[in-house]
Amino acid sequence: MTRRDLFAGGVGLALAGAPPETAAAADEAAVLKMLDEFAAAWNRHDVDGLMACMTGDCVFESAAGPDVTGTRYVGRDAVRASYAAIFKAYTDARWANPRHFVAGNRAVSEWTFTGTTTAGARVEVNGCDIFTLRGTKIVLKNSYRKQRS
Repeated sequence: MTRRDLFAGGVGLALAGAPPETAAAADEAAVLKMLDEFAAAWNRHDVDGLMACMTGDCVFESAAGPDVTGTRYVGRDAVRASYAAIFKAYTDARWANPRHFVAGNRAVSEWTFTGTTTAGARVEVNGCDIFTLRGTKIVLKNSYRKQRS
């Protein structure tokens, strides 16, 4: 039985939209180091640093948007622009207490986001990113966060 079968409750359900297997898993320590660098780049508002952690064919699925995936940004230019837009919308954005774990070619980072919108609304939420990896680079960054009113 595959990991995917186990995740689907062992009844052989296919997971719609599940990312394809991309390659053999990289060294876990190297992936954790990259995830620490990725988290640090977010807190520096360093788009170049973020993109250095992504593959050339990267995808970002944001927490918000009109589709079931949120808003999906495909390719380096689209992902780069979306990251820059986050920093513009939240000039004081911070991702505190990042915690990561790796499972083969997948990884998770948990964090607490704080920031102030350009309209002055203060935001503080817990969230996580689920990553699909190719070696020590991120192919897919799929973001989730709590919605607070």
